[in-house]
Amino acid sequence: MANSTSASVLFDEPGPKGRRKILVANVIGTLLLLGLLAAVLYRLANPPQGQNQLSWELWEPAVNGEAWADFYLPGLFKTLEASVIAIVGAVVFGIVFGIGRLLNFWPVKLVSSVIVEFCRAVPVLLFMIFLWRGFSFMGMSDDASFWAVVWGLILYNGSVVAELVRSGVGNLPKGQHEAAVALGMGPVRALMSVEVPQALIAMLPALITQLVVVLKDTALGSIIMYTDLLQESRRLGSMYFNMLQALVVAGVIYFILSYLLSKLSETLPARMQRRTMGIAKAPVQAPIAIMDPTNVPAQERAQERERPQGGVEPLYPDHYHGSNAVTEDWRTSHLEHGHDPKHPDMKPKLFRK
Repeated sequence: MANSTSASVLFDEPGPKGRRKILVANVIGTLLLLGLLAAVLYRLANPPQGQNQLSWELWEPAVNGEAWADFYLPGLFKTLEASVIAIVGAVVFGIVFGIGRLLNFWPVKLVSSVIVEFCRAVPVLLFMIFLWRGFSFMGMSDDASFWAVVWGLILYNGSVVAELVRSGVGNLPKGQHEAAVALGMGPVRALMSVEVPQALIAMLPALITQLVVVLKDTALGSIIMYTDLLQESRRLGSMYFNMLQALVVAGVIYFILSYLLSKLSETLPARMQRRTMGIAKAPVQAPIAIMDPTNVPAQERAQERERPQGGVEPLYPDHYHGSNAVTEDWRTSHLEHGHDPKHPDMKPKLFRK
C-alpha cells in the first residue's frame, strides 16, 4: 500500500490506452533483443575468418574437469584469498580513519580527511601498479603482485568504508549522543562506546555490497601478472585457442559469486535494524530511470542529517519537492516535506482564507 501511495505522488496510473502503448513497446523491445541475440549467435557460428565459436570442440576444454582443477579453481582461490584479506584490511582502515574524521581534535581530523580523500580520488589500478613496482624494487618479486593487489584494494575500499562509518554515525538520532553524555560519558567515549558500534551494525549491508566491488576489482591484478581467476582463464584460452569460451565461464563464476553476495546484502537490513538506531538500509544504487520515484529517496539516505521523530526515516527526503518543484504548488510541497510549516506562505491552498 505504501509503495502504491508513494508512486502515485509523482505519477498517474496509466489508462487503457497507456497500458496498450507500454505493452506494444515491451513487445517491440523483446523482439529487438531476440533479433540481436540471434544475430550474435549467427556471427559466432559463421565467423568471417576462423572456427565456429559454438562448436563443442572449443567449449569442451573450457568446461571439463581438467580446466576446473588446473585453472578455474586455483584462480578462484587466489581471487578469494586477495578479496578476504583486502576486505578485512579495508574494514580496519575504514574504522580507524572514519573515527579520525569524527573526532573534534583538528590535527587528527585533518590528517584522516586528507588520507581518505586522496585514497578515494586515485584509481585503484594506479595504486596496484605503483605498489607492484615498489614491492618489486624492495626485493618482494615473488609476492609483489599479490600484495600490490591487496594493498591497492585496502586503500581504495578502506576510504569507502571510512565514509560509511562517518555517514552511519551521522544518521544516528541525536538522542543517542545526548543520552550517552547524560550518563556521564565524554564526547570521545560516547562516540566509541555508543555511536560507532551502532553505525558498524547499520553499515553491514553496504559493507557486504562493497565486498562485491573488492571481488570484481581483483581482476585488475591480471594487468600486473597476478594469477587470479581472470588470469588463469586467459591462460586456459591461450592454451586451447578458445579464449572466448574460457572468459565466458569466468564471467559466469564472477556473476554467481556477486549475485550471492548481493542477495545476502538485501536480507541483512531487516535483521540489523533491530540492533541499531541507525538506518540499516541497502546501499545506494545508481538510478534506474530519471523519473523513477525510488531514485531520489534512495540517494538521499546516504546524506548525513538528523532524522526527525527519534530517527524514523521520512517517506521522502526533507528537501525533496517531486514534480511540484516546477509548478505553483511548490510551497505546498515544502509544507508536506517539513520546510518551515509555521510560515504564512507555507499553508496549503485548502487552508488559506
